[in-house]
Amino acid sequence: MPINPTSAAVNTALPIATSFKGRYNQSLYNKRRWVNKLGLGFAMSAMVFGLFWLCWILLTLLVEGFQGLVQLPVFTADTPPPMSVGGLRNAIVGSVMLAFSGLFIGAPIGLMTGIYLAEFSHGSLLGKVTRFLNDILLSAPSIVIGLFIYALMVKGKSFSGWAGALALALIVIPVVVRTTENMLKLVPNTLREAAYALGTPKWKLVTQVTFKAAKAGLTTGILLAFARITGETAPLLFTALNNQYFSTDMGQPLANLPNTIYQFAMSPYENWHTLAWAAALLITGSVLVLNILARFIGNRGHR
Repeated sequence: MPINPTSAAVNTALPIATSFKGRYNQSLYNKRRWVNKLGLGFAMSAMVFGLFWLCWILLTLLVEGFQGLVQLPVFTADTPPPMSVGGLRNAIVGSVMLAFSGLFIGAPIGLMTGIYLAEFSHGSLLGKVTRFLNDILLSAPSIVIGLFIYALMVKGKSFSGWAGALALALIVIPVVVRTTENMLKLVPNTLREAAYALGTPKWKLVTQVTFKAAKAGLTTGILLAFARITGETAPLLFTALNNQYFSTDMGQPLANLPNTIYQFAMSPYENWHTLAWAAALLITGSVLVLNILARFIGNRGHR
């Protein structure tokens, strides 16, 4: 008598299905579903809680800061005396000078250090020590860096813009070093092997192959470091301090937005409070734009 293959397969699978159904524990399954829903509920509640306060802060900042931008000559007048009309021109110019000076000092050093760690160290003692010290500097509080530069350049002398720029550069360096090393390590070794096979020297391999392949990631790291130092207050409090008047002399105390916010927010004068909100909105907007730009460049390079 011929055997039907289909019926044989069904009869073979039936004991397996029956044994699985026999081993199935409905109460355990329901318990795990309940725990899963409970965990998801806690996660969603935490997300909503965090977003609520973030949106509240951003909305308050937008309303108060926009009011200051509309009512006062923020971009055309310098910081005023108490109870008089003024703006933030000197603080804006000083912050731009300090941030770009710190970036131009710290970014090249960070790039070269990251290139050495990724391409030349190869597990050497110098590479391990450099990486360890960079990790310490990356996690060091900014106020400690400010105190270090104060003891090095300000104590016994005077506050200056160069001291503030150097303090910001010390914040930029570890961020750029970490980003550069990680981005260069993501470059496939096949590119290096192909370049070596064509007789490319090491220096040309780094500058023409790996550096170009990781260009988007390196640019993103530099922009993120720039966004971080834009709103730093503690290092500038011990180095550049502040200046009520318009000045572009980096050898003297220099006005800047973070210290202006700190000084004006602590004052009892209403016009200073309005300017502090406007300055906070300017810093937040610049950081937001830099982060969006960095994400756009990173996603474009990934594609």
